[in-house]
Amino acid sequence: ELITKPPDILITTPESLFLMLTSAARETLAEVQTVIVDEVHAVAGTKRGAHLALSLERLDQLSATPAQRIGLSATVRPPEEVARFLSGQARTTIVAPTASKTFDLSVQVPVPDMANLENNTIWPDVEARIVDLIEAHRSSIVFANSRRLAERLTSRLNEIHAERTGIELSAARNPQVGGGSPAQLMASGQSHGAPTLLARAHHGSVSKEQRALVEDDLKSGRLRAVVATSSLELGIDMGAVDLVIQVEAPPSVASGLQRIGRAGHQVGEISQGILFPKHRTDLISCAVTVKRMLSGDIETMHVPTNPLDVLAQHTVAACALEPIDADRWFDAVRRSAPFATLPRSAFEATLDLLSGKYPSTEFAELRPRLVYDRDAGTLTARPGAQRLA
Repeated sequence: ELITKPPDILITTPESLFLMLTSAARETLAEVQTVIVDEVHAVAGTKRGAHLALSLERLDQLSATPAQRIGLSATVRPPEEVARFLSGQARTTIVAPTASKTFDLSVQVPVPDMANLENNTIWPDVEARIVDLIEAHRSSIVFANSRRLAERLTSRLNEIHAERTGIELSAARNPQVGGGSPAQLMASGQSHGAPTLLARAHHGSVSKEQRALVEDDLKSGRLRAVVATSSLELGIDMGAVDLVIQVEAPPSVASGLQRIGRAGHQVGEISQGILFPKHRTDLISCAVTVKRMLSGDIETMHVPTNPLDVLAQHTVAACALEPIDADRWFDAVRRSAPFATLPRSAFEATLDLLSGKYPSTEFAELRPRLVYDRDAGTLTARPGAQRLA
């Protein structure tokens, strides 16, 4: 359908774009006029970003006029580096609005002394306090740094809420969803619309369909809270959320801003966030992170330089459908920011490796993936290269 009826707008991922460029669907990309990279900071400083940069250069080769590239992000530092990543050697305009987001941040320790904990654990106090906050707000997101913690927190928050409201999770039934008790539904991911559940989990191991149901329940007010990992950190508009809770210091200042920014995700709204440290060392990390978040001191991003494994993968893909000129491919690679300083010697060494000209017998078991005709200056894929690409 993508080939017979090309869409006006295509929403995809860097990986899917890479696959399309080595398939029959690539002809539909020749008419692309604009490429928008949302949350560009999430890829620019990684090899995934270098992978995307080469895909964008290959995309431009399909059309007589290169597509305009637009990068969007609320947490970029420095913006000039991201602009360089996005445009390569092309002219770039940076649009940075003067209006800044207002944050209401605090670090809460629900015990009087973290060095003298009852039963040697802080978790019962943290969990009870989180339930208090969820019940006092309209809609909340609780962020955890791992899927395991997200699942455990979800279970405990629901148990505490059930105890307070006099509901027996093991026996009560969900009047809006057939098929079992809330505890069973929560375990199976089928608790859509369950009034007895305070929170549900949202992470990469939850199916796409169930994540969509959780998001819809939160937006509509049927669900008071979601316990999530980074799966809810980027690109999702949760306009009704008025509180974000972070358990443990976030992985980075940028990540903390993205997560807390899910609350009050509207122009002029204040984003309220509360951080709960797990132990005394984590308390220091939380305090420093909050200070840097309030001052906008985001980590500096660096575009990776010359990742040759990425170059090798794209080289095989670029010649998978038809032979290509090695010099033209080198020029295209150098136009991308991650490979702007790629020396010809490193490029030739990569081609040698892919064509079976190995520097030592240690590589003898590797199979050549392409034919490099040095006299004609062409790269031709060997049989099966398209499957590898």
